[in-house]
Amino acid sequence: MESDSSCIDITRLNEELPMKIEEKLKSSNKEDDQSNIISLRLLDLTDVDDFMEWFTDDNVNKFCSSDGFLSKEDAMRYIADVVIPHPWYRAICLNDKPIGSISVSPFHGSDICRGEIGYEISSKYWGKGIATKAVKMVASTIFVDWPHLARLEGVVAVDNVGSQRVLERAGFVKEGVLRKYYLVKGKPIDIVMFSLLSTDQQITRAEGLLETVNVPS
Repeated sequence: MESDSSCIDITRLNEELPMKIEEKLKSSNKEDDQSNIISLRLLDLTDVDDFMEWFTDDNVNKFCSSDGFLSKEDAMRYIADVVIPHPWYRAICLNDKPIGSISVSPFHGSDICRGEIGYEISSKYWGKGIATKAVKMVASTIFVDWPHLARLEGVVAVDNVGSQRVLERAGFVKEGVLRKYYLVKGKPIDIVMFSLLSTDQQITRAEGLLETVNVPS
């Protein structure tokens, strides 16, 4: 009498399926435990030490328009005079710890329909998707916060490939290269212009103000 192999397979499947489901749930719970919350909030003077960490980071500073801060007092003065009064400036936080900053600077007069997004993040957090999520979070709300805004621009140095990828992944459109457009350390450089319009559908408000990302400890 021949054995019914299909019955044996089904029986084994019925026995193994609950175990596999349990293993999958354990794996999922483990991943959730390792998740880290990315949030945006206002900066204040108590954040000066964290603020100094990314603004004195050589990997970050080489792409900034001006030199970093020479002292903690200089950084505190900058936070008090520039950051706090800024129309839209937030800390990028990982589990409530500031690890970078992101801002939207408005234009005025006949250019009031435009704004420019800028961001910095400590280089030890590069390549983990944090900057991309922060940009998405801003893009999903800024057109609501500023209903007069029709266009959000991102201006990136041609050799800052990582930042260009951030904007592309966040749904920005690459428009082209503008030569000698921006001063960095007093020197005019070529930049890549990106834009996101209020009518674009790549970014939606459904992504909310809080997102999670797995970041190795």
